[in-house]
Amino acid sequence: MKLTFQQARNKDFVEQLTWRNMEPYYKELGISWDQAVFDKNWNDFENYEIVINDSVVGVLRLSHDKSAYYIRDLQVDPDWQHQGLGSQALRYTANLAQKSGFKLLRLRVFSENPAVGLYKRMGFRISKTESGTHYMERELS
Repeated sequence: MKLTFQQARNKDFVEQLTWRNMEPYYKELGISWDQAVFDKNWNDFENYEIVINDSVVGVLRLSHDKSAYYIRDLQVDPDWQHQGLGSQALRYTANLAQKSGFKLLRLRVFSENPAVGLYKRMGFRISKTESGTHYMERELS
């Protein structure tokens, strides 16, 4: 199995995978999909496709400011979940952040999302919880 990360080209795939994976949380919390926000973020974020043997199976979306590198979105196709791709995407992101001189990696995740366990295993800690969302961060060495 050959895993690579490449610049995302297929905006529709990214949007559809994100919506499919996040829809239950949005419904539970009464959040509506905002196309304008997605379109703006597509232009503002670093968008990567997670590729296995030439097949796109996920997406990783990143950004940064002066203080931290941010994981804005990490989505893996349900058929490929629980196979270590999320862990590898987090290591890839930490490496990018460190190479760019950042010492802090941050993300937000819905409190009920099972990915919270992955993030904790990968060294993230909850810095606050608000409106059903954990704000998590990890210091980089």
